[in-house]
Amino acid sequence: MRAETVQKYRSYPGVDLKDRTWPDTIITKAPVWSSVDLRDGNQALVQPMNLEQKLQLFQLLVDVGFKEIEVGFPSASEVEFAFCRTLIDGGLIPEDVTIQVLTPARENLIRKSFDAVKGAKKVIMHLYNSTSTLQRHAVFKMSREEITALGVDGAAVIKAEAERYPETSFRYEYSPESFTGTEMDFALHICEAVMDVWQPTVDSPVIINLPATVEMATPNVYADQIEWFCRNMKNRECALISLHAHNDRGSAVAATELALMAGGDRVEGTLFGNGERTGNVDIVTLALNLFTQGVDPELDLHDINRLIEVSESVTDIPVHIRHPYAGELVYTAFSGSHQDAIHKGMALCEKDGNGIWAVPYLPIDPKDVGRTYESIIRINSQSGKGGVAYVMEKEFGLKMPKAMHPEFGKIIQKVTDSAGRELQTSEIWDAFNNSYLQEIQPYNLVSFNVVKRHIESDDKDSVAEIEAAIEVKGKEKNISAEGNGPLDAFCTAMKKEITGNFSLSRYHEHALSKSSSARAAAYIQVKMDSGAEKWGVGMDTDIIVASIKAVLSALNRCAVQDDSRE
Repeated sequence: MRAETVQKYRSYPGVDLKDRTWPDTIITKAPVWSSVDLRDGNQALVQPMNLEQKLQLFQLLVDVGFKEIEVGFPSASEVEFAFCRTLIDGGLIPEDVTIQVLTPARENLIRKSFDAVKGAKKVIMHLYNSTSTLQRHAVFKMSREEITALGVDGAAVIKAEAERYPETSFRYEYSPESFTGTEMDFALHICEAVMDVWQPTVDSPVIINLPATVEMATPNVYADQIEWFCRNMKNRECALISLHAHNDRGSAVAATELALMAGGDRVEGTLFGNGERTGNVDIVTLALNLFTQGVDPELDLHDINRLIEVSESVTDIPVHIRHPYAGELVYTAFSGSHQDAIHKGMALCEKDGNGIWAVPYLPIDPKDVGRTYESIIRINSQSGKGGVAYVMEKEFGLKMPKAMHPEFGKIIQKVTDSAGRELQTSEIWDAFNNSYLQEIQPYNLVSFNVVKRHIESDDKDSVAEIEAAIEVKGKEKNISAEGNGPLDAFCTAMKKEITGNFSLSRYHEHALSKSSSARAAAYIQVKMDSGAEKWGVGMDTDIIVASIKAVLSALNRCAVQDDSRE
């Protein structure tokens, strides 16, 4: 930015509210939600939705649980008008859902809006006119009194028209468009003037919608404006204060949350924030923010993939891969330290079983929105040993001992460095298989047999005698020995007849499934007198054979290390 260009801009004035209370407020319940996807969201699309797409989105909104849905701007076009008629004439509006239509404060357009909703059981007539200082001077060239008269006259027409449709239960909503750009005293004055026409009661409140049509200041300023308005309006108990934040500064969610703390009762917004310019407030994010704080959002977001699929289909706008809660990568960790913390946190969460979700880096359990754990850990060059181990366990059931993690982590690091991209799980398996299971040189097991095994009691050790055939660099060699168990006997035979001295540093085993015929996995770390030290892995339906294979796997890997030193 050129330094001189900043001189074109001025800091937005704050609100004189020295004893504000909203910073100490905690949100404990969901607001009334009103979806404006079909109106505000639709009019912001490069290619507006067709009838079929609108019906598909309307059904999704109903399924999610919206009880108030702004279905269009029927006086603006025949397409919008026809959609309203399709919903009503087709009996597609559930009993517990109220449709909402937007109308400007012009008599002919108000009357057309009533024609559009004729026969509906419950309707919110949403009246608006622009009140901002800038638009009064630059666009309309009208005084405060003239702007007020537009709102009041529109309210009177709506009230009179509603009386002509006794079969419909009407509620009224008024928006001083660009509320955040309007002087506070004037915004209050015009809203109260409209309320005087509609005469709301506690049992039949009006909706006063205070939109940040353009986000012009930091979120705390919007909260101050809402608290100031709620404090100073007469008949506060006869109004639902509605919030309608746009995202020009990227703060719509934060502004709405603070405004709810400041006294807002209701929120108008869209799925994933679709709307004019940078969009409306994102109701999915807002609702799931409440959810993570233990507040029931009263919207059903358990199948977030369906929300994404329908939204992308009807709007042709992809949900960003980093979008809160919904993005493809939001339950994914690439960083090694993150992967390790997630792995340990999830294991502890499952073990404790106290029902409280507490996992590092994951503010929400992916299962609660229909996502799965399988995609949480993904491996690239930034990944660590903990993430690699997590993938091996979750994808392939292999619970590598922790002491083995660094060794396999280095193997994967080489693969990712070479590939220069994220690895598929199949590639991770290939690296494991090639390193531990398919390495059969210089030693390969041809046969193994426990000849005798005596399990003694009291203070006597058990004794086992084994025979085995080992292929050594292409030549078969028979070996035999005794030991205090089959594994010990095999290692004794290998030391005496083939490899020379080595020791077993660590041993770990587990079943690969819970059935009686399950295969077992054995992990053994071998240390040679030369200093070479490697892990080996063996798998077999017989745990003894799996252990023998693991020893040979480790010996083969040690032999490769020794060869590389020569």
